[in-house]
Amino acid sequence: VQLQASGGGLVQAEDSLSLSCAVSGLTFSRNGMGWFRQAPGKEREFVGAITWSGALTYYRDSVKGRFTISRDNAKNTVYLQMNSLKPEDMGVYYCAADRQGYSATAPKEADKYDYWGQGTQVTVSS
Repeated sequence: VQLQASGGGLVQAEDSLSLSCAVSGLTFSRNGMGWFRQAPGKEREFVGAITWSGALTYYRDSVKGRFTISRDNAKNTVYLQMNSLKPEDMGVYYCAADRQGYSATAPKEADKYDYWGQGTQVTVSS
């Protein structure tokens, strides 16, 4: 199983970035997908998640209204559109696939995800 995250970069505050995570080696359409991030010296934190069908999405409070998760099951890809970026959004962003197929929800807990990508760096200058 491989998850390949891409799209990170250096931007200024209030700019936008779009992250992608291409998945191979599992039946992507059955898995909930999550995005997490980790800033230097801090623990990995939940950013958002989407159910297998894309019908439900979940976000941490600080990104609600600015970030949007979507998925294209035909392309085995999940996306994270990030608008109005803030310096506190900086970190390495990871995508992850959950372990339970066809779940009614998508988890916020990192330990409920079995597969992880390598991460992509997002840097926001003020």
